[in-house]
Amino acid sequence: MNKSIKLLYILITIIIICNLNVFLLNASYAQSSETKIFLTLRDKTTKQKIVSAKLYLNNVKQSFILSPDSIFVLSSVSLKSQRLSVIAEEYKYFSRMITPEKGDFYISIELEEFISSLENLTVNGIKEQGTGISRLGAIDGFGIYAGKKTEVIKPSDLAANLAVNQARQVLGKVPGLNIWENDGGGLQLGIGARGLSPNRTANFNCRQNGSDMSADALGYPEAYYTPPLEAVERVEIVRGAASLQYGTQFGGMVNFVLKEGDTSKRVTALMRQTLGSWGLWCMYGSVGGKVGKLQYYGSVNRREGQGWRPNSNFVLNNWYAGLRWHFSPKLQAGIQITKMYYLAKQAGGLTDALFKQDPRQSLRARNWFRVDWNLVSVNLDYRIDARSKLNIRAFSLLAGRDALGNLERINVADQEQKRNLIVDDYKNVGVEMRYLKSYNLGQFNSTLLVGGRFYKGQTTREQGEGDATAEPNFEFLNPSEPENSSFLFPSGNQAFFVENIIEITKNLTITPGFRFERIATYAEGYYKLRTLDFAGNVVSERKENDSRNYTRSFPLFGLGLSYLHSSFLEFYANISQNYRAVNFNDLRVSNPNFAVDSLLRDERGYNADLGFRGQIKRVLNYDVSLFYLSYQDRIGLVLRSDQPPLYADYRFRTNVADSYSAGFEGFVEFDVLRLLLPEQQRSGLSLFLNTSLIRSRYVRAQDASIDNRQVELVPNFIGRGGLSYTRRGFKSTLQYNYVSKQYTDATNSVFSSSAVTGLIPSYSVLDLSLMYRRSFWQVETGCNNLLNSIYFTRRADGYPGPGIIPADGRSFYITLQVKI
Repeated sequence: MNKSIKLLYILITIIIICNLNVFLLNASYAQSSETKIFLTLRDKTTKQKIVSAKLYLNNVKQSFILSPDSIFVLSSVSLKSQRLSVIAEEYKYFSRMITPEKGDFYISIELEEFISSLENLTVNGIKEQGTGISRLGAIDGFGIYAGKKTEVIKPSDLAANLAVNQARQVLGKVPGLNIWENDGGGLQLGIGARGLSPNRTANFNCRQNGSDMSADALGYPEAYYTPPLEAVERVEIVRGAASLQYGTQFGGMVNFVLKEGDTSKRVTALMRQTLGSWGLWCMYGSVGGKVGKLQYYGSVNRREGQGWRPNSNFVLNNWYAGLRWHFSPKLQAGIQITKMYYLAKQAGGLTDALFKQDPRQSLRARNWFRVDWNLVSVNLDYRIDARSKLNIRAFSLLAGRDALGNLERINVADQEQKRNLIVDDYKNVGVEMRYLKSYNLGQFNSTLLVGGRFYKGQTTREQGEGDATAEPNFEFLNPSEPENSSFLFPSGNQAFFVENIIEITKNLTITPGFRFERIATYAEGYYKLRTLDFAGNVVSERKENDSRNYTRSFPLFGLGLSYLHSSFLEFYANISQNYRAVNFNDLRVSNPNFAVDSLLRDERGYNADLGFRGQIKRVLNYDVSLFYLSYQDRIGLVLRSDQPPLYADYRFRTNVADSYSAGFEGFVEFDVLRLLLPEQQRSGLSLFLNTSLIRSRYVRAQDASIDNRQVELVPNFIGRGGLSYTRRGFKSTLQYNYVSKQYTDATNSVFSSSAVTGLIPSYSVLDLSLMYRRSFWQVETGCNNLLNSIYFTRRADGYPGPGIIPADGRSFYITLQVKI
């Protein structure tokens, strides 16, 4: 039995034991000294129930369960007198002393409307550090998440390296994520789950403040932009069941919700400065507040560094501005503007032998990558009455990314000839509308969500020759007719969706859903078939014009179930269909390491979850589930060889077969100190563990060499764990990451001479972070890759390779923050 399987058994055993503790803790808490509170909140004018609020007892935020009949249930509450505080958006702050009684204790409170949003209101004296992870409510904002598997990460509650978007730390409590590590500056986020590629998070619908932020949500859903985590209030992750509300992607939805101005102050300013290994310098500054009816927030971020390897220097600039005007208690409108630009030199990939020899070496000194990203979003929130509200959101993207360098196989020396240049421009616009309505169905309360989407995108892609220098000159030598290809890729999308939470009993809800999707993708342009000799000279050339269009319409269905067994235990299940359209703009890229089947077909399938979850105060938090992902006509990679006389290896992308991924995902976090000493609140010693066990196979493959093979980029086991100690303003976290081996193509090849395919060996990484907060200042420090592990997380067929892309070695950082 290998070490990873042994570790798996240990972690699963711990998770099972901890979840059994839920029942033991509940039995222990239910003594005569504690009770359970059932709190009903109503609008004082309309008498309608309020379903979203923050609750505090003696200035300590409380965990609660919102029952299907919209009652807030707080368990394990002391019988002593204490102050109950309630914060609800658009209502006046409420506070009063209560003295709970033995048995079930019922309270009914009526709240008065307030003129402005209280989303960011903080109660005087409430200053606590959370654990950094929670879940979306059954109804959260303008979304329905009942029965869905969700996670919410709050970066500011974590001791982690936020300055460089260190994903394995920040997302370490989300089970099942396969994370690529491309650079030391956090320029791009690459995460995958459940057997899906992490490449630029393309299998998730990526959003910022609820609006699309990827290159083209349909034609090219890759996210070249990642918001600075220092500016992020929370990261919302909804698994595959998000397909009905947010788009058809198999992975689900990732939404970066940025910070807003503090509505209790006219102005608040923050400045962060970070220094780190290899010339790292990061600056983040922000200012926000509320003046009259105007709520505002603005931030600036700059990152630069030399990188762990030679030829890895980068510089990034990011600006953000958000304004929200509170016209009345019922009507708000806002605008958000984002600009990001970065230029990065890319060290290129390595072969297996070169990586073993020296993972820090670089054989490419002329490769560059730049990104220019501009996002605009306008939104309107209208509260029609106490039980219904409307959201309209319009968004636009004007962006580009340019790649310049030598794409030749890494085992071929750079002859310093003319470089390959790929220039992309993205122009997208979209509008989404959501209407949320709470209504009575018999004696029970139900909630309806109706929405629609209109989207139009246009991608321009050109590929040709750049100059032979080592400078970042992103200009074609022949701009009127690039040597390789020039294409226009328009796309269009219209969608309509409905989800409805229906209460069957006070504890059981079902949530059926439906989405109708229309997708149109087009391609218009030319490509050139060129034959080169060994010296790189053109022997023959033929220009081919290409025109394509593909329009399809289809329905998607889904169903969710939630059973609230008690205030600390919920059973949930869901199943939702998914769909992924072929990306035409992948078809005509000239790359000696990579080729694409011109007859690619769209992919279809579904996601299913079955699990249980819950939380007891700040002592125990857990979520354990099984999942199944079915994929038809899956597009994958197979290893092929050139024709004579070269016989060189390359990756071929085609519909290889159907596939499935099935497995277990578990997360548990418990606080040892609060378990043993429940009355003390100043200190905490928490342990978290998350594990995923995945079996993923190709089935019904036409090629016998693929049938029953493991799907590429699927580690059978991912385990992460951490130990955090907090006391007042101090917090420290030691976090361990382990990822088992994975293949990079459908044939499960272990080695190739070009290194674009082959095995990614198992690896483990240890990170240490410390944070101390006092009054208006805060200091953070830590060490990433504490044990200086030598490993890699990906093999690239193009930029930033080709070949093995080594992960960074041991690094240190220190951050100073001042807030006034």
